[in-house]
Amino acid sequence: MTVDSPRAAHASTGDLTQLDRISFSWVITSIALFSLFVLTLPTLIVLIASLSSAQTLQFPPPGFSFQWYISLFNYPELWSAAVTSLQAAVGTTVICVVLGVCACLAMAGSRANWVSAMDALVMSPLALPGVAVGLGILTYLSLMGVRLSIWTLMIGHVVICIPYVVRTTLASLSQLGSAMNEASTVLGASPQYTFFHVTLPLIQQGVIIGAFMTFLTSFDNITVSLFLSDARTEVLPIRMWSMIENDLDVRAAAISGILIVITAIFMIVMERASGLSKSLMSDRA
Repeated sequence: MTVDSPRAAHASTGDLTQLDRISFSWVITSIALFSLFVLTLPTLIVLIASLSSAQTLQFPPPGFSFQWYISLFNYPELWSAAVTSLQAAVGTTVICVVLGVCACLAMAGSRANWVSAMDALVMSPLALPGVAVGLGILTYLSLMGVRLSIWTLMIGHVVICIPYVVRTTLASLSQLGSAMNEASTVLGASPQYTFFHVTLPLIQQGVIIGAFMTFLTSFDNITVSLFLSDARTEVLPIRMWSMIENDLDVRAAAISGILIVITAIFMIVMERASGLSKSLMSDRA
């Protein structure tokens, strides 16, 4: 009895540990599935509503039809707003990538006290309400006598989108270290050559992810765009908001359906380009 008791106690402890692991796995899996359901349900509702045969937006739809997708081809104001949104998103992405990467290089290579203050300043738009940011930029531009245009719209989008590029690029630079750059410099490479042939290829994953998030945020933004755009620079989210607010137009759901499909395609392409899932699998291994 004195010999078997420790073995029995050890076996009992092992069973409890295994039970805890199984319970923890079930809890995490349940939470993940519930979160996935909650996040995807609104998207599915929009897709189903976009196929409605009714004249107004409603769910569940009385019937199904592609008429609202076809009617988008005869909506010139919509295409004009989409082109404006695309121009603003592309311009914002390019500016954010250039400024964000330059800022990250300066911040990552310095240990001065201003780095923490600059990081907090760049990230502050994420903590502030979009309405407050848009109103503040509008007030500042008005005091300077600047008229609203697509450039003012891009300025506002750069302010709220650059944190994404800075955060993802800084994360890549922190993993890179300084050994590769120092080796390139010792071998006689110029700073420009080192950046384009050593640093940039190694941090391209963070830059691509930041640029992708910047493009989506700029294209989909409505709070800042309401303050910094006029009738000549109406963007697609504002046009869709007006369609839903005034008429419960089903075409707004059809536009959303197209955007959902395009976004899903972009996400697949971005994942293939950045290799994010491969990096996660290699880290686990």
